[in-house]
Amino acid sequence: MITKNTLFAALAVSSAIFAGAVAPAHAGPDVNTTAGLVLADGKPAPGLGVHGYDVVAYQTEGKPVRGKSEFATVHKEATYRFASKANLDTFKANPAKYEPAYGGYCAYGVSVGAKFDGDPNFWKVVDGKLYLNLDKDIQQTWLKDVPGAIKKAEANWPGLKDKQPSEIK
Repeated sequence: MITKNTLFAALAVSSAIFAGAVAPAHAGPDVNTTAGLVLADGKPAPGLGVHGYDVVAYQTEGKPVRGKSEFATVHKEATYRFASKANLDTFKANPAKYEPAYGGYCAYGVSVGAKFDGDPNFWKVVDGKLYLNLDKDIQQTWLKDVPGAIKKAEANWPGLKDKQPSEIK
């Protein structure tokens, strides 16, 4: 028989699981990841970089493409997924070329001295580097002066990269 306490416990557990699946986590302060992965032994796995999107596809296909769990690798404490084995191999051959700028944090946020989540749907490749932004409005603001925003972000990143977002005032 299902009791009220059992129902509340199940609701609490399912809410916690859902929250963990979508809540941002941070593998290390310099890499923005999504939490919720668990290894076969029950230990937490490195979170997903770029929310599980294929970072190579931005440059080869010119659009965001969801990666598949069977084509994954861990780099800088983040799990990156790819749409194909070819993209996985391409990334492994030169991760620096394909990993997102500022660890996948919002490029505009870094330009103003903050760390916001980078949404894989609001992006731009500039000079061969992938930049993510928080949302459509932030992306539009960032696009008004991409070179200036990148210059500011490059100046700010050394002081931000080793801090958790909650540590930034």
